[in-house]
Amino acid sequence: MSNINSKQHYQLLDGLRGVAAIMVVCYHIFEGFAFAELTNQVGDGLIRTLNHGYLAVDFFFLLSGFVIQYAYSDRWNNIYTLTFFKRRLIRLHPMLVMGSLIGLICFLIGGSQQWNGTAIPLYISIITFILTCFMIPALPNSFNEVRGNGELFPLNGPMWSLFFEYIGNILYAFFIRRLSTKLLSYLVLLLGILHTAFSLGNLSGYGSIGVGWTFDSINFLGGMLRMLFPFTLGMLICRGFKPIKIKYPFLVCSIILITALSIPYLPGQNIISFNGLYESLCVIVVFPLILQIGASAGNNESSKTSKILGEISYPLYIIHYPIMYIFYQWLIKTQQYTLKETYLIVILVVLLSIVLAFVLSRLYDIPLRKRLMKK
Repeated sequence: MSNINSKQHYQLLDGLRGVAAIMVVCYHIFEGFAFAELTNQVGDGLIRTLNHGYLAVDFFFLLSGFVIQYAYSDRWNNIYTLTFFKRRLIRLHPMLVMGSLIGLICFLIGGSQQWNGTAIPLYISIITFILTCFMIPALPNSFNEVRGNGELFPLNGPMWSLFFEYIGNILYAFFIRRLSTKLLSYLVLLLGILHTAFSLGNLSGYGSIGVGWTFDSINFLGGMLRMLFPFTLGMLICRGFKPIKIKYPFLVCSIILITALSIPYLPGQNIISFNGLYESLCVIVVFPLILQIGASAGNNESSKTSKILGEISYPLYIIHYPIMYIFYQWLIKTQQYTLKETYLIVILVVLLSIVLAFVLSRLYDIPLRKRLMKK
């Protein structure tokens, strides 16, 4: 069996994943201000700063499609489908379990109650934790929807994207990888049209593509489109990859990415949703451009910074939100809604999330994955 890990590693892309993960953390900080305002009935719940930070997830899906296509496309005959699934589980699931555990701990610290104050028995919390570890989602109003706001994984909300990532991996293994480049192009075109129609027509009702986090019909459909389009687009880019060489690629890509995710919400909808149009342009044009530039650098532009950012990217994404739940509770209780009022706590929350991600990466995730790979 040839060694899949012997291929060149795109260190710069890992670094950009880290930049995107930090932007998600910052986005959730401002989401907390809006959520606290809405809960205390002093605001409309609109996130006014770093409003498009949630699009980092769509960037993750694009990177995932590119990397999986690159790593496995020409070596599939040397591995079994089961081996592929084992490798993906080893890569993703240890931190997913840790994120579930941290979610349980933070839920207990926060008082084991729904947002409306309803107390949740300990045994329900533990059952929810076990179900989360096995990626079994909570349906709205089900017994294990312990926070009461409809999240697929109420102990750790962002796990919804891992749920769809796993679906994408299954579809890749059994179907998508078998498509010729021509057929893959047709599939990407079809998904792109559906994705764009979903965004421009505001089918979510949110004024955005920020769907997939709950389990109603429109969120499941939107979540599938939100994952499958950038995922297959990343695969297609990998198959027809053409380098774009520029100076300082990591800096340039980081600036473009941060700028794209920082644009405020674009109000207005006549025939189309202006905000949906912007989101479509990000997924169809901006993110693929960043991917092309970043991949073109290979390892020639790798640095210690991009290496560390890459290392903490997934742990940071999967462990930060339980900490946010406690932060949100504090905002609601203290009735504070701005960065100016809370900047010291915000700095603490962000630093705690980053440090915890780094420690867990070094002491838990990397050693455990190495041990599992040996077996």
